[in-house]
Amino acid sequence: MSSASETRTPRPTAFTPRDPQTLHPETRLVHAGTTRSPFGETSEALFLTQGFVYDSAAACEARFKGEDPGFVYSRYANPTTAMFEERMALIEGAEVARATASGMAAVNAALLCQVKAGDHVLAARALFGSSRWILEELLPRFGVDVTLVDGSDLGAWEQAIRPNTRVCLLESPTNPTLDIIDIAAVAKIAHSVGACLVVDNVFATPLLQHPLALGADVVVYSTTKHVDGQGRCLGGMVLCSRQFLDDHLQVFLRQTGPSISPFNAWVMLKGLETLALRVDRMQASAARLADVLAGAKGVAKVLYPFRADHPQAALARRQMSGGGTLITLVVDGGKEGAFRFMDALRVIRISNNLGDAKSLITHPATTTHQRFTPEARAEMGISDGLLRLSVGLEHPDDLEADLAQALAAI
Repeated sequence: MSSASETRTPRPTAFTPRDPQTLHPETRLVHAGTTRSPFGETSEALFLTQGFVYDSAAACEARFKGEDPGFVYSRYANPTTAMFEERMALIEGAEVARATASGMAAVNAALLCQVKAGDHVLAARALFGSSRWILEELLPRFGVDVTLVDGSDLGAWEQAIRPNTRVCLLESPTNPTLDIIDIAAVAKIAHSVGACLVVDNVFATPLLQHPLALGADVVVYSTTKHVDGQGRCLGGMVLCSRQFLDDHLQVFLRQTGPSISPFNAWVMLKGLETLALRVDRMQASAARLADVLAGAKGVAKVLYPFRADHPQAALARRQMSGGGTLITLVVDGGKEGAFRFMDALRVIRISNNLGDAKSLITHPATTTHQRFTPEARAEMGISDGLLRLSVGLEHPDDLEADLAQALAAI
């Protein structure tokens, strides 16, 4: 009979995984990037540690010099976080990825790591409110000039680009109006002056759109959204080339510390395992509900990327493999009508999050974009009657019935 110490002795596994590049995305979401400890655990190990120990002072020195590729400090890198990063990189088709504490930490790092006083940043006007704050409030404090354009107008991008443009930034689909921007065309414009194109791909998810394949240089996510997808943890991700990491991002992250906690990274790994199933179901329901809402009394306008009446429907189908999980609708009655509609919902909940297993609705004019003037919101297409609906995993019949009874309240 084995002793307790013998039964706990770790033994290496002889299992040799397949090359992730030969596997379908759904399989990569479950297996890619997994590094098992000698215990051979099934679920990815959760390394809740701040630091690491070394066999000798010389080994510690080598680690800090970069001569030994092991871990130094969890603010820099952590085994659990590294698994999350590698899995995301393999799904996105990126050379490398770096996780951050939130989606905004990812956006901020992707921009600030590569600009300095005297540089110019060019961005689409339709952006998440906090991204606009970085562009309009933070960067100018440090001598970085910023220009905002109508993202769907390629002529505006061409006219606004400058020899000193360092970065171009866009979302597609945009938050909350679901505008579709031609990523390949903007990438060509950016590269004409040597600028880097950063794309926030959170609405499309890494399954429905691949900005790097379309010419983007850096992709950012709030993994708080679809990747976790169950309202549990904050997280973000920057995906890029090895050269961009070495030249700009790595030292910025190391010295400024927007690192994700290992626990949150572990939760995100668990979320990735079901991402394809959740997005497929949510997307199917969103497409159905968009059609229902488009013909409903009390709804003035519906925007869904794969509907034929979307202004950029052809472009959406060219660069996306699905219409996504979000619907934008404009209800009658302005803010008062929108509030009556939201308050009457009984299944769909009011929240400013998205990409969740639960269907969520928000009123951008008073939440995510409330800091803007009415004129600025109008310029972005955000009216007082506009609502953003993130479709969840509930049965679509229940969601349709909930929307119908709430519309009656208008």
